[in-house]
Amino acid sequence: MSKVLVVYYSRTGNTEKMAREVAHGVEDEHVEAILKRVEDTTPEDFLKVDGIIVGSPTYFGLPSQEIVGLLDESVKYYGKLEGKVGGAFSTSGILGGGNETTVMGIIQMLLIHGMIIQGTAKGAHYGAVSVGKPGHEELKVARELGKRVASLVKKLFT
Repeated sequence: MSKVLVVYYSRTGNTEKMAREVAHGVEDEHVEAILKRVEDTTPEDFLKVDGIIVGSPTYFGLPSQEIVGLLDESVKYYGKLEGKVGGAFSTSGILGGGNETTVMGIIQMLLIHGMIIQGTAKGAHYGAVSVGKPGHEELKVARELGKRVASLVKKLFT
């Protein structure tokens, strides 16, 4: 069975709520979702899955240092993640707080590993975002992100 790792950092619980919904979206596609906090994740975990979805709160328009640190550490597996499917999501405190730059920062790191990122023509083109506590619509978009990544994983790996 294909597997997707949903790794996230959350201080207030907002990013964790999004992460849980992303994982539900993965499972909706009958793909195994592995939900892990960044502090419980190692770069070796990236080698064991077909897809990786990364979530972070936005700090100064960028992912948290914990997320950046994990992805920096993953450089020892440079080239070994090529062809895996990736995705990103973010939360912030205010509108214009840098959600899209955070998502794009994560996507850039995944692309440098040679991963495949699928956008969407509907709404949240780059990944799911939430300003403040995620509501119904933000959680729906997070779930769709999980579905989209899992669907592509199934196409590529089954």
